[in-house]
Amino acid sequence: MSAAAGELLGGYLMPYQPLPVLAPEANAGWASLAANAARIRAEIEASGADLLLLFSTRWVSIIGHQMQADPKPEWWVVDEDFHEFGTLHYSLRMDAEFATAYRDAARARGLHARTVAYQGFPIDVGTITTLKLLNPDNRIAASVVSCNAYSDRAETLVLGKAAADAVRASGRKAIAIGVSALSNRMFSRWIDPAQDRIHSQKDDEWNRKLLELLAEGRLEDVSQLAREFSRQANGDSRMKAIWWLAATLGQHNQYTGTVFDYQPVWGTGAAMVGLQPAEAGSGDLEYDEDDAEFFRGDRNVLVSQSDDES
Repeated sequence: MSAAAGELLGGYLMPYQPLPVLAPEANAGWASLAANAARIRAEIEASGADLLLLFSTRWVSIIGHQMQADPKPEWWVVDEDFHEFGTLHYSLRMDAEFATAYRDAARARGLHARTVAYQGFPIDVGTITTLKLLNPDNRIAASVVSCNAYSDRAETLVLGKAAADAVRASGRKAIAIGVSALSNRMFSRWIDPAQDRIHSQKDDEWNRKLLELLAEGRLEDVSQLAREFSRQANGDSRMKAIWWLAATLGQHNQYTGTVFDYQPVWGTGAAMVGLQPAEAGSGDLEYDEDDAEFFRGDRNVLVSQSDDES
């Protein structure tokens, strides 16, 4: 590991659906997402980053948190819903050394974490799609962490803070990427791709409000509002990617936000958003959630005080 302090250069929110890669010609919105990903790719390449650090809601873990440590995972994947659009082949460049450092940093903060490095271990569609769009030539090493199905906000924040710890200790210049939809209601029947739309007007309105806040650089406010967004618009994985992104980059509103695109993908809200650290921002507006530094286990919220005393 480098003796020089690492740095988080900025972050992005990317959608997980593979259709902008598999079939951009089938829908103008999908083609738009693919085109705007090229803008983000150019921005990342100009930043001098040497690590793309991903949290993907499509890599679901149950037993703790997992970090991909195979330096060159290569295989084929067929999306379970969109297999008719074709097969995704991937050959990726992973930073195995950083994966180990991230695992250790997560453990130091009380999390159960482990690396995985098995030939043929399945890489999730969200990670593959994002790296094909943003890093097609593997110019920059990547690292991806799983989304634990049962982790609450506090645990996810600690996972993000551990990511920042690992970046600083490693000397890496990192870009943090949350791979997630906004609203995540999909059409459950086959549709004409040309007729794709956001599943409901309510979902669309909530998506647009969230994007308005992100465009103002209000990442922490969005993190604080994630629970309500999930209730109202079926947020992807309870918007854990936003919690992780805020904790990794810094829990404040001092960002310059850019909404590169927002489109429907099979009913879900697919947005591409950039967040760069800024000297000025929107200030502290909505903060009211707790903020954990270490994970000390699940809180027994159903246990009464009398039970504790007995």
